[in-house]
Amino acid sequence: MSDVIKLLPDSVANQIAAGEVIQRPASVIKELVENAVDAQATNIQIILKDAGRTLIQVIDNGVGMSDTDARLAFERHSTSKIRQADDLFSLHTMGFRGEALASIAAISHIELRTCARGAQLGTKLLINASHCESQEPDVCPVGCNFMIKDLFFNVPARRKFLKSNQVELSNIIKEFEKLALVNYNIDFTVTHNGNMLYKLSSGTLKQRIIALFGHNIDQQLIPLNVDTTLVKISGFIGKPESARKRNAMQYFFVNGRYMRHPYFNKAVLSCYNELIPDDCQPKYFLVLDVDPETIDVNIHPTKTEIKFENELPIWQIISAAVKETLGRFSVVPSIDFDREDAPEIPSFTIPHTSKAPEIAVDKNYNPFKQQSGSHGGGYSSQSNTLSNWEELYKNFEKSKQVELDEIGELPVTPESPALENNVVPVDDEIQGVMQLSGRYLITITHDGLVILDQHRAHLAVIYERMMEQIDGMNVVSQRVLFPEIVNLTAAQNAVFEEIEPELEKAGFGLSRLSGGDWSINSVPPGLDNVDIIELLNEVITSVTGVSVKDKVFEKIAITIASKAAIPYGRLLNEEEMKTLIADWRNLKNTKYTPSGKLIANLLTLDQVAKMF
Repeated sequence: MSDVIKLLPDSVANQIAAGEVIQRPASVIKELVENAVDAQATNIQIILKDAGRTLIQVIDNGVGMSDTDARLAFERHSTSKIRQADDLFSLHTMGFRGEALASIAAISHIELRTCARGAQLGTKLLINASHCESQEPDVCPVGCNFMIKDLFFNVPARRKFLKSNQVELSNIIKEFEKLALVNYNIDFTVTHNGNMLYKLSSGTLKQRIIALFGHNIDQQLIPLNVDTTLVKISGFIGKPESARKRNAMQYFFVNGRYMRHPYFNKAVLSCYNELIPDDCQPKYFLVLDVDPETIDVNIHPTKTEIKFENELPIWQIISAAVKETLGRFSVVPSIDFDREDAPEIPSFTIPHTSKAPEIAVDKNYNPFKQQSGSHGGGYSSQSNTLSNWEELYKNFEKSKQVELDEIGELPVTPESPALENNVVPVDDEIQGVMQLSGRYLITITHDGLVILDQHRAHLAVIYERMMEQIDGMNVVSQRVLFPEIVNLTAAQNAVFEEIEPELEKAGFGLSRLSGGDWSINSVPPGLDNVDIIELLNEVITSVTGVSVKDKVFEKIAITIASKAAIPYGRLLNEEEMKTLIADWRNLKNTKYTPSGKLIANLLTLDQVAKMF
């Protein structure tokens, strides 16, 4: 039998390793910027073309490299960060494996110009797919200038799976934000296709947060500081009212390194229980400083997952610190029902129809207030109480067979095929309708009772109308009297530029101002009571990472519909309820929303009978 195990060539091995370390252009930015930070740089410039496909250039003013170091840096497992395995548990640098530059060199064309501090002359190095083509002396400033060209040029399958330029640019900006937040003492500039995206000056953590995410975030943050023998925690947490449903700003940094840690994330979230809705996430920017010997960062190729020796005590410290900070700044809401501005007690209305008698409801009745002449517990006494209680229960002596016979006499219909093909049956003529708890509509059909979620039903109606308008190119919009200005971060603006044509199709009139500012000149009808700026921010969040055009518009339509739909708690009159049911009845899918949530359900007569 011939030998079947062969040693892979270095070029193939490097490409395989590159697949783990370099997944997209954002990965290259991460590795090169971290190397610049390790080289003690105080100014880092990032220049991009075509979201990194054509060019990624990173220039720093660090210590630079000698000509020998420059050549050796692209060999696998060559590093200046560690000398032995024990050094892994006392790391003070971002990199340590010696794989990043070798992985980048395996899948791109590289030009490096570098000069070491104190040297009179630098060096210029050209590498093509791990092959060194030339190295010669060069006059260049102290530091390193990396130019990465034609990423994945020799790995077509990997290049094919890259997303659109705007999506890849958004990923680059997200990676850059993590690096810029933790290295707030370094000046950064980012340029894409000749346009300046960021120009950040060194400062404090809060100044860097504001520079990245806008001045509005300044009033949403609460400072947090705690110092113990195990860990020192500093940074900021968000006020409960600033919580988001998606893509909340949540950052953990450990010893100058970004980290994802679900366990510690849960420690923070648990402190916001009952302060924010269940589907919302709070903001936080927390910096942890621990003894390097108590953590292990060598458990993931991207070094974003870290193992802690004292995980449970640190979890408790984080939880206690967040709770103490929320309490100290008095952000926990309180309700005093005796105040004049106390919230009203919610109620539901039953409108009068021809099929049902009108029910009088005392609007001044307050179940929290004891009525005059009532006994403990708030129940009023009755003067005509039953003296012969046996009369009340005499019918309970009937045999079980008689009871079953009575149930059998009910007009029970067979199990309705109601919910087949995602259609909930409703009679042509609405026989009666009522609203329950400001959330549900209940109407009668020949099959039973249809229970409808008013917000989801209206959402589906608006969504289908928008999709029909765009299909028929019959888009309408209404001009706003005073145009609003929306200010976007660089990451948001990158996504917004891509979806702007779809927003125009949806009925928005937009004009570009300067930087990340856009003017909103017209909006789709039906958004009179909607915060347009907040709506656009949610649209950007919902479409981030979506590259297919029709899917982008679907995301936009769903987000607009969810904002414009009738909110929970709003009381509707009889005409409004009947109009909503009529519109809902004409939907293609009357059972589920576009996102798959249940709109309506049928309680059949058979099911009602079984209850009794």
